[in-house]
Amino acid sequence: MSDHHAPESAHEHCQSLQDALEALRRTGLGRLSRWGRDLAAVLPAGGRLLAAGNGGSAAQAQHLTAELVGRYRQERPAYSAIALHAETSSVTAIGNDYGFDHVFARQVSAHGRPGDVLVLLSTSGRSANLISAAVTARTAGLRVWALTGPGPNPLAEAADEALCIEAPRTATVQEAHLVAVHLLCESFDEALAATPHPAATVARAPRATRTPRGPVGARAAAAARRRPE
Repeated sequence: MSDHHAPESAHEHCQSLQDALEALRRTGLGRLSRWGRDLAAVLPAGGRLLAAGNGGSAAQAQHLTAELVGRYRQERPAYSAIALHAETSSVTAIGNDYGFDHVFARQVSAHGRPGDVLVLLSTSGRSANLISAAVTARTAGLRVWALTGPGPNPLAEAADEALCIEAPRTATVQEAHLVAVHLLCESFDEALAATPHPAATVARAPRATRTPRGPVGARAAAAARRRPE
């Protein structure tokens, strides 16, 4: 079947995405580049990125943390990034004991430190659990960035900064968010390359050794005592 015979809805979907990406290109690239530079200052210094979303936005948030803990394009150190919704036991326990609106805010209180970054993704910008997390994070001294659908919306207003995708379809917003996540990672890597940071080192205690018992152990211990220091 020729592409010209594709359903009209498919053409509309592609056009919607094209329009959203063109708007992102005009108005969002500078912000994403700055966010990447900010992350390149926070994470190598021992800071942490927390991320959360619901449904498809949860997948996008987890995609972001995976790119930071793993890598985006080129080899680099691993950086601390946690997808809060992926902590299934915490999410279900908090939801059961405190209510679903608190599943992310409670984790922000546990894991977030002043100077850390919280990234929240929502196609509607009206998810109560994300808004609560944003308020908790800002009170605790975290920086809050939101990726949302059309603004204004409550999550964008609760965040320090927001990138709002002006698109009428939820699917289009999610697809544009994926592009934004990749652009953020790209900007992060470019900023790291421009300002090299020494590789983080973790001091480790000497491994405890146990001397075997019996004649073999006695000979080994004696040999160790005879070695020059």
